[in-house]
Amino acid sequence: MSGLAVVTGASSGIGREYARRLASQGTNLIAVGRRQERLDELATEFPRVRVQAIVADLSTPSGIRDVITAVGEQPVTLLVNNAGVAHYKAFIELSQTEATELVGVKVLAPTLLTRAITPGMVGRGTGQIVNVAGMIAFSGPATLDQVGLRRAVYASTLAYTLAFSQTLSAELSPNGIAVQALLPGVVATEFHERQGMDLSAVPRMSAADVVTASLRGIELGETVTAPGVEQEKMLQNVFAADLTAFGAQSPELATRYRS
Repeated sequence: MSGLAVVTGASSGIGREYARRLASQGTNLIAVGRRQERLDELATEFPRVRVQAIVADLSTPSGIRDVITAVGEQPVTLLVNNAGVAHYKAFIELSQTEATELVGVKVLAPTLLTRAITPGMVGRGTGQIVNVAGMIAFSGPATLDQVGLRRAVYASTLAYTLAFSQTLSAELSPNGIAVQALLPGVVATEFHERQGMDLSAVPRMSAADVVTASLRGIELGETVTAPGVEQEKMLQNVFAADLTAFGAQSPELATRYRS
């Protein structure tokens, strides 16, 4: 593999594993994260590829602008929107700052980075975009007893990522651009620890397996890659049900709403 990849959240977890995997395959990197020393380690570990480190806080408009400016007109072949923040909290306990961070990192940043980089991919007729979300994107109908997480805003940002990826794939695939929503379950990274959550007793997938699934999913032409779901048909059944509901609308008021 060659080319140039932009990986956000490259300081740790899935993003760091993605960056290391790509660099080991000869791909030059634009590695975005909050910790300079972690990004510098990538350059030291892989001296045969070019690693451009960008320290930026993607929860802020200025941080997003800094990354877009630094990438500029470089010919990006792969964009991995991986940066994340958890903030699992009851909605009324979620501060305005935390809510802004969540929406900034998981909605605004991927949208604007993709918008900045995609025109170049379209012009070249090739490119890949990976948007990292999670299986919580499917958890909207679940009760609190079923999931045990207070997650209204967090789950909603992941659901956005899923819908964004699917609709963008339909729009860009005729231009030779592949778009993937990557939906892992619980992964063994620092992500939950930084939120003060001890998940050591919970079965977790490795970041390496998540990246392996993502890269293989791209080869398979998947728009939605769920590394821990054995029966891919289950996902297709969910999406078929979505389209059935979408197609069932009528301009007539439904009977149950008539007095």
